[in-house]
Amino acid sequence: MAAETQPRAQARKPVLLSKIETSQELVNTAVIIPKEDGVISVSDDRTIRVWLKRDSGQYWPSVYHSMPVSCSCMSFNPETRRLSVGMDSGVVLDFILSEDYNKMTPAHTYQAHSSRVTAVLFVLEMEWLLSAAQDRTLCWHCTERGHLLGSHRTAAWVTRIQFDVETRHVFVGEQSGQVTIFKLDADTCSLVTTFKGHTGSVSALCWDSMQRVLFSGSSDRSIIMWDIGGRKGTAIELQGHNDRVQGLCYAPHTRQLISCGSDGGIVIWDMEVDRQETPEWLDSDSCQKCEQPFFWNFKQMWDSKKIGLRQVHTHTHTHTHTHTGHYRGHYRDS
Repeated sequence: MAAETQPRAQARKPVLLSKIETSQELVNTAVIIPKEDGVISVSDDRTIRVWLKRDSGQYWPSVYHSMPVSCSCMSFNPETRRLSVGMDSGVVLDFILSEDYNKMTPAHTYQAHSSRVTAVLFVLEMEWLLSAAQDRTLCWHCTERGHLLGSHRTAAWVTRIQFDVETRHVFVGEQSGQVTIFKLDADTCSLVTTFKGHTGSVSALCWDSMQRVLFSGSSDRSIIMWDIGGRKGTAIELQGHNDRVQGLCYAPHTRQLISCGSDGGIVIWDMEVDRQETPEWLDSDSCQKCEQPFFWNFKQMWDSKKIGLRQVHTHTHTHTHTHTGHYRGHYRDS
């Protein structure tokens, strides 16, 4: 198990720049429009709103679009101005926003799921739209033609998804608390591995494609950093919230992880801090029977393109389970 790393309290506090008054209903997702003084929000009040900052300094909705059912999640791509919205009914809708963000035009309607959509993600490089729902299905559609490419049924309903373009791996956070990696092709989905570290449902995922590090947050109040592509493949548990972790965002230029929770707290983690590994688990990087690497040597499998369906190798060296992610020991701040 990875050690619990506590954040160091600082005197500096975030400065409130603006506050947008919406409805009394739950806002399920809100994103900042890059290079614009604007915000997009979707809510349980059945609306999609685009907020632009006026000369008065206040934010007013330039787009106010009512939907037949609640909007459960969304994904926004600023390059194409494509807005993908998951609905409580299981439908996923695509819209294109105008250059001045004053108009929203419908593009595609995907009859993707039979229940509430929990996650959507548009992948520009693939022209794919990934979605997941409480019906325990993961779907991927072609946005160019608007048709279904494939679907896969998961063991538990999916809460969050992230995608790596280079390897076509999708990271799936589940209600069960585990994180599963699948390899997606045009019409097939194959299991790669499963990481089990959380005791509550996965409530946030963040993928850094440069460092090849995956961050997962959970209702168990913890955050785990999975070093998937690093040379050591470590896993570090971060503890700093008193309630469910709601969101994660990684800033690669400053090597900082920003997390927010249901406790109202925002934590900024310095991921450049050196951490030392305790020696208990430093016996081997590979199974002595089959010579295959453990999770922490995942870099070897990633680089050699041998990541696929395989058997797990635990410290008891029994080769009969599904592939799960192992921690490489306990960590502490140096």
